[in-house]
Amino acid sequence: MRVPDFVSLNGPDNAGKTTHLRLLAAASGLQLLGSVHEHDPEPWARVAAGDYARWWFETSTTVELTEMLLAGHTKRGATREPDRTGLLDRGLPMLLAVAAATCAVKDGLTVREAVATVAGIAGSRSGPPETSVLLLPSLDAERSYAITSAREGRPWTGVYPVYQKTLHAVLLHQADHGTYTAVVDCENRSVDEVHADVRHHIAAYLPAPPLKDGSPR
Repeated sequence: MRVPDFVSLNGPDNAGKTTHLRLLAAASGLQLLGSVHEHDPEPWARVAAGDYARWWFETSTTVELTEMLLAGHTKRGATREPDRTGLLDRGLPMLLAVAAATCAVKDGLTVREAVATVAGIAGSRSGPPETSVLLLPSLDAERSYAITSAREGRPWTGVYPVYQKTLHAVLLHQADHGTYTAVVDCENRSVDEVHADVRHHIAAYLPAPPLKDGSPR
């Protein structure tokens, strides 16, 4: 079986992705590749120069947003060093979830309709092999949103709360349909417990632990 070229950590805002990406990058041989925005900066800088929220939720089309996310994902993947597994901040399934949640909010579609719309745009562009781990603050959409919004430290305003609630629903829809390699329920668990779970799911791409003195070699 071919070893996947990439491992991705996915989840809504404030789910702990940054923390676990940092821990993995510090203690493994994985190549931290970051987010799509870092690898295709020109178009993102252009739209961010104006009213970014208005562009995202009003003036951009679902095709435009999805294509930008996919283009950044392709360019990011091209920076992976030979014979190394790339570590992604949000992999392909999560990027499609972001596009679908935005589509649902902007176009007034159901989660199922929005997911199908974005899948139609993405077509067969599945990309290279990827082991995708989804971090969920809770397996209940409303509870999951409540946990992450409380961690923000200040209220989300405008359309963003609706978008975040929809994103949680999209992610749970994906999880129910087996989109991710593994789903980690983070509710009422410590960072160490969650990280042990993450490492378990990607153990094939991590260095073996050192042998203890006296262990057979």
